[in-house]
Amino acid sequence: MKYVKFQDKELSKLGFGIMRLPTVEPDGCVDDLEAEKLVRYAYENGVNYFDTAYIYHGGKSEETIGKYLAKFPRETWYLANKWPGNFITVKEGKFVVEVGPNAVAEVYDSPKAIFETQLSRCGVEYFDFYLLHNVTESTYDLYTDDGLGIVEYMLSEKKAGRIKHLGFSTHGKLETIENFINKYDYMEFCQIQINYLDWSLQDGERKYNLLTERDIPVIVMEPVRGGKLANVSPQAEKLLKAARPESTPAEWAFRFLYSLPNVYVVLSGMSTMEQVVENVEIFSKEDFVTDTEKALLQQVVDEMAEFVPCTACRYCTASCPQKLDISELINTYNEAAVEFNWLVGDVLGKLTAEEKPSACIHCGVCMPHCPQNIDIPGVMTSFAGLIEKQELEKK
Repeated sequence: MKYVKFQDKELSKLGFGIMRLPTVEPDGCVDDLEAEKLVRYAYENGVNYFDTAYIYHGGKSEETIGKYLAKFPRETWYLANKWPGNFITVKEGKFVVEVGPNAVAEVYDSPKAIFETQLSRCGVEYFDFYLLHNVTESTYDLYTDDGLGIVEYMLSEKKAGRIKHLGFSTHGKLETIENFINKYDYMEFCQIQINYLDWSLQDGERKYNLLTERDIPVIVMEPVRGGKLANVSPQAEKLLKAARPESTPAEWAFRFLYSLPNVYVVLSGMSTMEQVVENVEIFSKEDFVTDTEKALLQQVVDEMAEFVPCTACRYCTASCPQKLDISELINTYNEAAVEFNWLVGDVLGKLTAEEKPSACIHCGVCMPHCPQNIDIPGVMTSFAGLIEKQELEKK
């Protein structure tokens, strides 16, 4: 296992994300016998960074990983956990956590009460790494509300030694991340979604560069995008196999991240022993992608979806009589074209009917302003069709 120096710690380059452990159907509970085998194999083969969160596995992840890790000396592993701000609403001064649609809401009097609960669930006296979970456009005001004192409380716990290192995770926009680290310039690390698909699709390159310029170490989540980059199309796999017959698609994804010097830990939410064994092997050697291989990965991305080449210059937005945020809609359309996931749903859920692609009147006023010659009305029509199809499938 390869390691990287983080302050006074040696962290395994591969981290174990405790959000996709094997489960038992039909109730979806963690398969304790199998899951513990995976964690034990990872630990015994050099993995020392384990990442959990309040909401993983319906609120059972913390207790589960705490139970497994308790069998090993405490000084030999590092546990990362997260304060669940993206699942919290504040009502009458109370912090209400809603883990899932079928779960009973849990109510706390203070940030401290939540933190104490997490320590208890994990069975530890301190967290090695603690994150504000998903600082994004919808949670920014919560985290930065001085009256609630969330960050201030975390700093007090850091001073007390119950948080060794304080950071945050985010799926937010570049501007949101920049505003947050400007306000709290003492964040020690940041966990973001990076992979060779989201390097451009979710502005991963600029986010990585911003954090690197600020000397903030990066922890990577979703390195294979929930399995999508481990199970690419037959044509994409053919391209990869032609270049490196011995490498799996997952190995390509990990090697891309290995080549980024400010990536400290790559988290993998492993579900099978096969995945654990393969990942341990990959992260036991240094194998960087070449410039030629990066160009090949771009071919794979192009194979996965036909992206609209918007550069977000926003010339079109200024001319739109409907005042649509065209560049943002195109960016979301590109995401939806690959996978109509929760991020797409989150963006669309914040828009009024007048702000959605269906509000486009196809006047074409925007088109002469586009340096990329994009058929913007056509994209809006396609996106509206995708949304309609998704809504029909939910019924």
